[in-house]
Amino acid sequence: MAFESLTERLNGVFKKLRGKGKLNEADIKAAMREVRMALLEADVNYKVAKDFCAQVSERAMGQEVMESLTPAQQVVKIVNEELTNLMGGNEPKYLRLKNKGQTVLMMCGLQGNGKTTHAAKLGKYYRSQGRRPLLVACDIYRPAAIEQLKVVGEQAGVPVFTLGTEKPEIIAQKALAYAKDHGNDIVILDTAGRLQIDDQLMDELVRIKQAVEVDETLLVVDAMAGQEAVNVAKTFNEKVGISGVILTKTDGDTRGGAALSVLAVTGMPIYFQGTGEKLEDLEPFYPARMANRILGMGDVLSLIEKAQTLQNDKEAEAAAKRLMENKFDMNDLLAQFQQVKKMGGASALLAMMPGGNQIDADFLDEKALPRIEAIIYSMTPAERAKPDIINPKRKRRIAAGSGTTVEDVNKLLRQFEMMQKMMKKVKRNPKGFMRSLGSLGGRGGGFRGFGR
Repeated sequence: MAFESLTERLNGVFKKLRGKGKLNEADIKAAMREVRMALLEADVNYKVAKDFCAQVSERAMGQEVMESLTPAQQVVKIVNEELTNLMGGNEPKYLRLKNKGQTVLMMCGLQGNGKTTHAAKLGKYYRSQGRRPLLVACDIYRPAAIEQLKVVGEQAGVPVFTLGTEKPEIIAQKALAYAKDHGNDIVILDTAGRLQIDDQLMDELVRIKQAVEVDETLLVVDAMAGQEAVNVAKTFNEKVGISGVILTKTDGDTRGGAALSVLAVTGMPIYFQGTGEKLEDLEPFYPARMANRILGMGDVLSLIEKAQTLQNDKEAEAAAKRLMENKFDMNDLLAQFQQVKKMGGASALLAMMPGGNQIDADFLDEKALPRIEAIIYSMTPAERAKPDIINPKRKRRIAAGSGTTVEDVNKLLRQFEMMQKMMKKVKRNPKGFMRSLGSLGGRGGGFRGFGR
């Protein structure tokens, strides 16, 4: 889960504050020392961490906290607001796209940061919004770079313009002429990268910008690189001039330093974040939502938006209706598991749920999902619709057909029965549902260890 260690450290600080009732200046200073250490361990730029804690301290020692009935909650609120400000404010920043003519986006960055893949992701993203993007192969050095762009372009449903090993600035010029003739309104230039920053790389990017009018220069950086990613962004901005950042691998075990430092160090916003390996795993960067996730408050809006892109309104309405009528069966369970996989797995969902960081992702052992699916697929339509008709003889047949054991089948049926009970509690008592969630995760519940 992204930012997991930072989230744990910050929650530990807030827990101590909650235990104190009223707060004094010494409490706040001690808490800010711990917050600063947590930020530095997350690879946040030293000056950024120092200035952030100074700003939070100044506000926390004000009247709104000292005289509050819930001072610890007020401190959390201030930290949330300052984290949001640090990453760009409440609203996301959007690329400036022209309504007429061609918008030229130049992708740049070091080799291995996912520049080519994210060029295709960007193309797919804007194609889904009704635009007509064109990918342009300007990386003439890396072996198979042009072929890679063709492959990901085809997967994204976006055309690719190539001119072999012609000079990159000439490729860019001819690509723009091609886009005008063929009605492509967004031109995405996939440029060459290097293993490290050098003058040759920078000179080439400058020549491309001199040859064509580039509307947005987007630097692709690896979130897992932490402070090094920020240093790269600073150098690219000074030598080439960037207008924004695409942060990749935000779904990995990133320490969070890049997301929290990029804007403060370069003055340039993060426009998008890569959240996985698939071409659809690209999202606009919402500073407020990221702040919520870092503080363990979840990101329900992103979760809803992700679900909406994967499920049409009729499907969602039918699923909700079956749920409220207590008609949830094995077919529905199978559909939910498949939806979870599409949305990035259980750990990705927990990261977006309020308090999800408090739930052990192991209780939904993702390695168990293929075995569970195999068991359900081995059932007859009647058994999926009414699992209570499955007798010992049928259990042996299902186990044999799925390559599992009768014990595995029994465990799935028990968990399904528990889920049905939870669904009834949701209908009668939504608050009770949250308490029930704990029973799934503990005391031998859940899918932890399933089929082992």
